[in-house]
Amino acid sequence: MKQALLIIDVQNDYFPGGRCELREPLRALANVERVLGTFREKDLPVIHVQHINTREGATFFLPGTEGAEVHKNLAPAPGEYLVVKHAPNAFFRTNLAEILKENGITDLVVCGMMSHMCVDTTVRACFDFGLGVTLLADACTTRDLAWEGTTIPAETVHATYMASLNGVFAKVVGTDELKI
Repeated sequence: MKQALLIIDVQNDYFPGGRCELREPLRALANVERVLGTFREKDLPVIHVQHINTREGATFFLPGTEGAEVHKNLAPAPGEYLVVKHAPNAFFRTNLAEILKENGITDLVVCGMMSHMCVDTTVRACFDFGLGVTLLADACTTRDLAWEGTTIPAETVHATYMASLNGVFAKVVGTDELKI
């Protein structure tokens, strides 16, 4: 088993003042930073994913904006990978699968933003590639959603996605429970 850290879309637009602020992004960021520090200390592979939104009508992660940049606390270090994507799935039309194959990576520790969109879509795609996933629930976050006039709180959205991914698609744990 060779493990890598996959950090999905921890970008400025998700933080206070951004175009799509999430619930408690600083709490999730602190946990991502801790895990990133551990992977760097152990000289393990790190893959950053950056979403550049080229979809017509997009309102955040727009090309060339500060909001689309990876949060400064997580800036990729030399030797780390940066995968740029234009869709929720980090594998779709990117070189992520090639990076994993070239490095013999069989298992991913996944964290990032948003739980209900890019994290969910990418974790489910990992299953299709036969990859093991440990998903760090407290190093992810999301936002409120609305459906048929009802607001679904971010806490409920997040918990629902963590529960649905746990088991078949991932082992969902807290950052403190992670074993590397």
